[in-house]
Amino acid sequence: MEKTILLYAPTSPYVRKVLVFAHETGVMADIELQTVKTSPVIRQDAIMAANPLGKIPTLVLGDGTALFDSRVICEYLDSCHDGAALFPAAGAARWQMLRLQAMADGILDAGVAHRYETFLRPEAYRWADWIEGQKQKIEAVLDALEAAAQSLPEIDAGAIAIGCALGYLDFRLADLNWRENRPGLAAWFAAFAARPSMRATMPAG
Repeated sequence: MEKTILLYAPTSPYVRKVLVFAHETGVMADIELQTVKTSPVIRQDAIMAANPLGKIPTLVLGDGTALFDSRVICEYLDSCHDGAALFPAAGAARWQMLRLQAMADGILDAGVAHRYETFLRPEAYRWADWIEGQKQKIEAVLDALEAAAQSLPEIDAGAIAIGCALGYLDFRLADLNWRENRPGLAAWFAAFAARPSMRATMPAG
């Protein structure tokens, strides 16, 4: 793979998806990490120059082309290695993987929205019903994943997305106690979290 630059922040769960994917596909050595600070309310010229959405992760290719979001970057990385594809090419396997990826990204979207509301917004302006609504979305997806726990894949793009979503809940929303009454999902995550790619990308801070 040609050398690329990943604009990133180490605590972003969307960034972690890309990093886990890079480790799993063996292309991590071809990615230069460049830390950028982002905020939903402050324009950051360093990231806006590459990505008009002003979001991370953004992958800048050798010719200057910028790829985003995390789903697009992961699929690009999957085209840059010779191992087994983590995005099935077609058929039922691909739709199942994309469905799992969408569920996991739904957890992340709701989790990050919850985080912004409870951490960034001034306390006097926080919207309790909004916070509860995000929790309900997360809980509903977790219940669906528990119901499917025995058929969750060992490793593919969907599994990576789920693993990073559950890791984000542990990191930022531990009070949700997502493992309670979900023994199948908890067991799956315990095995997935032990993978070297997950251990190498554990967020801190």
